[in-house]
Amino acid sequence: MASGQLSRAEALACSGCRHACHVMLYCDTNTLLFGSIPIRHIVLPLLLPQMQMRFDGLLGFPGGFVNLSEESLEAGLGRELLEELGVAFQILEEDHVDSCFAPASSPASSTSPRLITHFYTKKMEEGQIRAVETAAVTTATDHGQEVLGMVRVPLHSTKGGGGLASFLSHSFVGNARFQLLHTLLRLHLVAPEELREALARSLKIQARASEELRAALARVEGKTNLPHHSPAHTGSAHLWISIRHKPKGFHQRIDPTATPAD
Repeated sequence: MASGQLSRAEALACSGCRHACHVMLYCDTNTLLFGSIPIRHIVLPLLLPQMQMRFDGLLGFPGGFVNLSEESLEAGLGRELLEELGVAFQILEEDHVDSCFAPASSPASSTSPRLITHFYTKKMEEGQIRAVETAAVTTATDHGQEVLGMVRVPLHSTKGGGGLASFLSHSFVGNARFQLLHTLLRLHLVAPEELREALARSLKIQARASEELRAALARVEGKTNLPHHSPAHTGSAHLWISIRHKPKGFHQRIDPTATPAD
């Protein structure tokens, strides 16, 4: 068993540990992107596999903390899904994939006691997936707060190297990226050679992004080192922004305290 991996029984027997459950919802689809690129599956972290953009800006799977003194793992996960997706559906013990200790880098693992994450997968019909996506926006209580939106995982690759490679270059919470990769292989949703190529491209994308972030940081630091100008005729703070494609010397003054127009 891989380092940090636990059997379900071992995880439940861990005294004093906290528990969190998450699920990957997915379905098969015949939809073509741009009429030519097979999407193959829909994955909802929420195929189509799906994930979600969290309140902290990280990608993760639907789910959350479970209180084993009051509910089972599956009942707690069902409760979290109702809050985050706006749909009540049953998660069964046979949907369980694995349990493991959360990585030390995970925000939730920075405090004691230790956190154990439980991962599930559930295959659905495409119509059910679309209903979940609709409910997540229209009825879920956590939409716009803990959950900023559902995201489909692009399992395809474009000629320019986009698709799955670009998606994997984003930031994931805890071990969500590993859970996604492991499940894509286990369910044969992506061939090993395709995933290997996507990961190699993803590393190159991250390297370019790192360079761009360093350049952006340098520009921002250069701006913050400029002397602050406070117009003598007003006591309010103003932000002076040069507008591109305007005549030389043209500036627009923006008052950050002003109320935006409707």
